Amino acid sequence: LLSFGSVFANDPSLVSSSSGDPEKKLTLQIGELLTENSFIHEGDDLLAQVRFTLNKESEIVVLSVATEDERLEAFVKSRLNYHKVGLADYEEGEIFAVQVRFRQ
Repeated sequence: LLSFGSVFANDPSLVSSSSGDPEKKLTLQIGELLTENSFIHEGDDLLAQVRFTLNKESEIVVLSVATEDERLEAFVKSRLNYHKVGLADYEEGEIFAVQVRFRQ
């Protein structure tokens, strides 16, 4: 089970995909990219703080994944890096941050 939160203080499960807020739309899209997974772990929850930007092609460019679990870091990078998002209004190079939590 994946629990996904963001530094934007939004709960993506409560945000309509038709919302006009670009940060909310981006949070939803990232949540969808990470939700469908086969990432299995045992023990405590796994946490990661993900910093990324968007390039001129509207692709996510992961800058860092702060976590103690190397498998989680690799998983998040592989799922997000260079995936195109549908976001019209953004500033290229703007840095975003989201927190990802995997629960057992």
